[in-house]
Amino acid sequence: MRRGITFEIPNDYGSFLGDILKPLDTAGFDWYIGGEESYLVDGGRLDNPLFSREIIGMDGGHLKDIIENNKYYLIFQDLKAFPKGKAGAEVRTYKEYLDSACQLALLVIDSSYITVYCKDGGTLESLHQNAKVRGYSNLDYITDDNDMRTHLTVW
Repeated sequence: MRRGITFEIPNDYGSFLGDILKPLDTAGFDWYIGGEESYLVDGGRLDNPLFSREIIGMDGGHLKDIIENNKYYLIFQDLKAFPKGKAGAEVRTYKEYLDSACQLALLVIDSSYITVYCKDGGTLESLHQNAKVRGYSNLDYITDDNDMRTHLTVW
């Protein structure tokens, strides 16, 4: 069974979260935002944190605006999508993810390495196709057979 996808993005400034999540109705969810390390870019230089702290239940419309209409530099980031009104605390393991209302988990590690878990097969296929069209490297499905991740966190 397909659990998600992995791929690499360029280690550069951009709007990569918005690009990666383009096939998803980002505004249709409430989001858990981990308090990791990513920065807005202003005048070609790193500025304020993209997200200044852990946020439980960020409105998807607000998140969509931030990730699509800004340039930023990702280092470590943890985003998890929940149905409206169902956002809870951080989901730390795959079992917790399966047992929770969380529909999607997106992890960024070391600026380039992306992991996306998605419960909806059609959405997962759209995310895979989007990553392929954007030319992201080392694109692969995460399956029951090849998933070695023990935690759905960046730390």
